[in-house]
Amino acid sequence: MKSKKEKRQNSRYRIRRTIKGTPDSPRLAVFRSNKQIYAQLIDDVAGNTIVAASSRDKSLDGKKVNKTEQAKLVGALIGEKAMQAGVDSVKFDRGGFIYHGRVKALAEAARESGLKF
Repeated sequence: MKSKKEKRQNSRYRIRRTIKGTPDSPRLAVFRSNKQIYAQLIDDVAGNTIVAASSRDKSLDGKKVNKTEQAKLVGALIGEKAMQAGVDSVKFDRGGFIYHGRVKALAEAARESGLKF
């Protein structure tokens, strides 16, 4: 039997085979830990991170909200940073996590802030 982590890794590899970030449309990669959530815009052609945001950012520090609300704030923050960097369309990489809960909240907040995916 495969562990939960191994199943997520297999799903993650399957997603990454099809999704490649370009300078015009970078990959919005999401990582969710037990306490934090992280998002990055990645250009896979050049191999660098364009913009990053997380629930550990100083701008979000000190806000007492639950984890889903935290994910919404990170989604809005990554959307704002992407617009400042001149990116308006992305490819969403959920990183093997189910599109539900915090991952979904982050994606919807990023859409509301102007990103298209």
